[in-house]
Amino acid sequence: MAENQDGQEKTEQPTAKRLDDARKKGQVARSRELNTMAVTLVGAIALISMSGHFGAGLREVMTNNLSVARADLFEPLAMIRHLADGMRDALWMLAPFFLILMAVAVLASVALGGFSFSTEALAPKFEKLNPLKGMKRIFSLKGLVELVKALLKFLLIAGVTGLVLWLSVEDFIGLSRMEIGPALAEVGALVGGSCIILASTLILIALMDVPFQLWDHKRQMRMTRQEVREEMKETDGRPEVKSRIRSLQREMAMRRMMDEVPKADVVVTNPTHYAVALRYDQDSMSAPKVVAKGKELVAANIRNIAAENDVPLVESPMLARALYFSTELGDAIPAGLYLAVAKLLAYVFQLRVYWTDGGEKPRPPEDLPVPDEYQVPADEN
Repeated sequence: MAENQDGQEKTEQPTAKRLDDARKKGQVARSRELNTMAVTLVGAIALISMSGHFGAGLREVMTNNLSVARADLFEPLAMIRHLADGMRDALWMLAPFFLILMAVAVLASVALGGFSFSTEALAPKFEKLNPLKGMKRIFSLKGLVELVKALLKFLLIAGVTGLVLWLSVEDFIGLSRMEIGPALAEVGALVGGSCIILASTLILIALMDVPFQLWDHKRQMRMTRQEVREEMKETDGRPEVKSRIRSLQREMAMRRMMDEVPKADVVVTNPTHYAVALRYDQDSMSAPKVVAKGKELVAANIRNIAAENDVPLVESPMLARALYFSTELGDAIPAGLYLAVAKLLAYVFQLRVYWTDGGEKPRPPEDLPVPDEYQVPADEN
């Protein structure tokens, strides 16, 4: 069982953050056997497919640079020019083949763990020079698997190579009796066919190596329970910090709500347990809205602010409870309470007229109709 430096067993599966951090560092699953197999197999197929192109190109290179004019024999720099021209023509001929191999090498590399580029992976790590850690890696499970793979590759490739040479010996001897053009094309076909056979043996090793690399990468990414807890704290925030943030958010929300109380048209009370502040603007609102509500100490604070700002306080226990439990802050009142609130606002309008013009003081409404479905028993106070 894998352990960390503290001796704790890594029994937990890696989190998404752990895998993302590892990818940023260039730690992804990779299989060299898959790369070797893909490059060898595709290279052999390309070599066979392009054997005619290579034969014609080599014939042209040899014709142009091995047929030397008499005047060139007496010029010191002529051979250097022929060598440079031959190298240029050979590289131009081989360029498509090299491009194919490069593309396959890149695709095979990212096929298993995806594309990942990290400068951290390029940075020198002096701990790798530690001989004790080096010996630990050699005698680890991964080192043992690498040794088995190396021995298996050697035996397979050596055996298959010997078998291919034994079966193709007559073909290789026959090349000496062929002209240069057909001989070069035949060499390409023989070499390409041999590489395909060798690559086919590497498929067996790749089929064993890919699952092992995936399993080993997942094993290395495992975490201890302490690491999981620490990551959760870093990701979600420490409990005390989150609690403080929630407390500040509640205080800000309460402050904003209390700022709306002076703008209310009326505050309905229970009279002491609940308080709900309503505001209605017939030009911008389709129905009255709850701008503040609370119970116990919050209700007392709403009543005090309303009294300080001359907002009418109306005692209606049933309506106060119905508004408190049926609406959220900022919501319009439900349709079932329209009639009760309309009577309440009519009283508020009459009260304002009284404050302005005098006359007989209106009496607060006593029987505000609250439908049964909105009635809340007093024992829920």
